[in-house]
Amino acid sequence: MEGEKSGLSDHCRICRSDFDFCRHPYQKSSTLVTVMNIIVLGLNHRTAPVELRELLAIQDSRMGEALGRLMAYPGIKEAMYLGTCNRVEVYAVVEKGEWGIRQLEEFLVSTHFSLSAEDLLPHLYRYSDDEAIAHLFRVAASLDSMVVGEPQVLGQVKEAYELALTHRSSGVILNKVVKKAISVGKSVRTNTRIGEYAVSVSYAAVELAKKVFSNLKQRVVLLVGAGEMGKLAAQYLVNQGVKEVLIMNRNHHRAFTLAERFHGQAVPYEQLRNTLPKVDIVICATGAPHYVISRDDVEVAVHHRMNRPMFFIDITVPRNIDPAVKDVDNAYVFDIDDLKAHVGHNQKERLKEAEI
Repeated sequence: MEGEKSGLSDHCRICRSDFDFCRHPYQKSSTLVTVMNIIVLGLNHRTAPVELRELLAIQDSRMGEALGRLMAYPGIKEAMYLGTCNRVEVYAVVEKGEWGIRQLEEFLVSTHFSLSAEDLLPHLYRYSDDEAIAHLFRVAASLDSMVVGEPQVLGQVKEAYELALTHRSSGVILNKVVKKAISVGKSVRTNTRIGEYAVSVSYAAVELAKKVFSNLKQRVVLLVGAGEMGKLAAQYLVNQGVKEVLIMNRNHHRAFTLAERFHGQAVPYEQLRNTLPKVDIVICATGAPHYVISRDDVEVAVHHRMNRPMFFIDITVPRNIDPAVKDVDNAYVFDIDDLKAHVGHNQKERLKEAEI
């Protein structure tokens, strides 16, 4: 019907006419032209557990060094690293596709001292040229996400691209490919209804909290950090009428700003251990590359609470809450992979809207 919003398949068909740019020629000399390949190597929530994904996480502060190591491999001309809670992917422009894939495998294995090729390689997917570009389009359009239609991934693709530009690892080919992928992602969100359904990992976390505490209205919530999904979870809890929200961040000014937003109270980060016994629900969403809440912290808190239950939501990769906390009586911990099992509601509607 005229005027009706188009489905995702229409957008992907339009984009396929541009796929020939993945074989962009590089002029190596006045007489020699080398044809490049674009490749992607990665893993996601479907192919690897969070225990493995978190080992590959690279902090923004280390991205320059990491991209420098990647660009030092012979034959790699351009590169971009995309890391989110649910995926780690490396996009590269290379002279030889198969050789480039081997180099990306070596790079990923080298990112953490405890990784071995035997542990990592079976979890990886590998795409070249048209398939690599189609995959990036699907990622940017949130079709490859744990929650189809979630809005965060498009911003994460933009951030990954900006880091590649900052560290000068993106060139002619990646610039064109990523800009086109971002355009596709925007078009899908604008011209389909894929993002209209109120389903997210954050929402699923709140639904789980309601199963632990039948009534949330007298509960005290602690938000540690300022990650986007953590803020969404806090907002859902506020909408449920929780009694109080405490905000904790290493940047106390940022904590104070968030506290105003949620009509809550900013608490000094150094008071984390002393604050835990006072709260019922803890949401961890920091950018820390290590645990910020230990099993010992929780054992002490539960003891002071006279064994009243505590609910922990860890929406971070690497994880911020020691997995051993799950062994503490009356402590309920859900990490990003645990939440995956609870986001199926409305997924069929989103996929139907995407017309896959």
